[in-house]
This record gives sequence, structure tokens and C-alpha cells, in this order.
Amino acid sequence: MPYVDVRGIPSHHEVTGSGPAALFLHGGFCTAAVMRPLAEQLPWLTVHAPERPGHGRTPDRPGPMSYDDGVADTLAYLDATGLDAVDVVGFSDGAIIGLLLARDHPDRVRSLVAISANLHPGDEVWVDEEHHARAMPAEQGELLDREYAARSPHPPAHAEDVTARLMTMWTEQPQISPESLASVTAPVLVLTGDHDSIRLEHTALIARSIPGARLAVLPGSHVLVREQPALVGAVVSGFLRPT
Repeated sequence: MPYVDVRGIPSHHEVTGSGPAALFLHGGFCTAAVMRPLAEQLPWLTVHAPERPGHGRTPDRPGPMSYDDGVADTLAYLDATGLDAVDVVGFSDGAIIGLLLARDHPDRVRSLVAISANLHPGDEVWVDEEHHARAMPAEQGELLDREYAARSPHPPAHAEDVTARLMTMWTEQPQISPESLASVTAPVLVLTGDHDSIRLEHTALIARSIPGARLAVLPGSHVLVREQPALVGAVVSGFLRPT
């Protein structure tokens, strides 16, 4: 299995394809497998897909989880693998990390595709319970659970601890002001599903806050990357490699 040292933790990563380097960042309580259907649609990219601590085959790090740690881990991964500036494709938590990278470390981000990101928690961000089942279909959640259990190096009960710390993070973070995104200089595509768990109004705010950003709304839920890989791949390919 391919591992690389990231801030003292043996971090698992997958590398596929050939061509310009791209960094695929998975969502919370996901593994790199959630991004694989999209990566398979973009074989002209060398896709690097690391798994963050406590996710996939990467051992956990004790203590609270934070997006700041996600950024630090991602920068350390880029350094450890000799990657300079990359195209970043992030999903959910990975998209939030991508936004922070593009804002605070512009020299490392050639372009960004942010799929299903949010700038802060709150009722004005998340869809209500009545629509939540469409935002995350049960079968997709069960698949994520199975993938997590199959990959984790920890005992099954550890998943509950990871979930609890993620829930704490999700209720308190991120805290990104829309105004701060005005400093982003990389080309950005903001992408969402029409039945995402993030309200469409909030996703549109993200796109409006980034100079020149494009917004795409596709049919699908919060796990759009897995439900519609061919469609998402066509949109992302057109953005990263316009003809």
C-alpha cells in the first residue's frame, strides 16, 4: 500500500492517471474511494488522492478535528510528494479545505473545483430535515459506512469516536467570511447538486464571493461525485482543460 509521512502520520494515498498533477480531497467520514469514480473520468490528469487522519487507511490523530489541520496536512502532503502548484478538486470537507488553500496559499493552487462546500454552519446553510433524505440518500450513506469500515486500521468502535469529533467540527466550523474570498486569484468552479444538503442560496453566495468563479448545478445529491461521475467529469474536464 502506498503511504507517505504527513506530519508524523503514515498517510495512505492513491495516484492514478497521467498528465498534469491534480489533488482530489475527499469529504468527511469518506475515503479516497468516494472520489475514484470522478478520477476515472479524467485519465488525462495524474490524480493524487490522499486520505486524511482518521479516514480511510490513514491512522487517526487524537484530539479535535479542524479544517486548519486539514490545510496543514494537505500542504505537508504536497511537500512530501514533491508537488508544487496543483489543480484541486475537493468534495464537501475537501472543498472547504480547497477554498482555504486557494485563499491562503495561492501559490499551491492552479485552479479549484469546490463541490458541495459551505462557509459556516447554521440553519441558513443546511437543508431542513424534510428534504434531507433527498440530500443524502440512505444507500449512499450506507456505502460510505461500509467503505470506511473496510479501510480503517482501527477497531470498528472507533468510527463512533471519529463521527462524534466530525459532528463537533461541523457544528462549529468552518468560519469563512464571504468577503475574504475576494482575494482568491485561481480560476474556481463551484459545483453542487440540485438536491444537495447545502442550500443552493449558500452555494451561490460562495460563487459570487470569488472573482470570476463559475457556478454549476447538476442533478444529484450531496454525493454527486459518486452519483453522476460522467456528468461531473464532463463539467470538470471542460473547466480544467477547455477546448
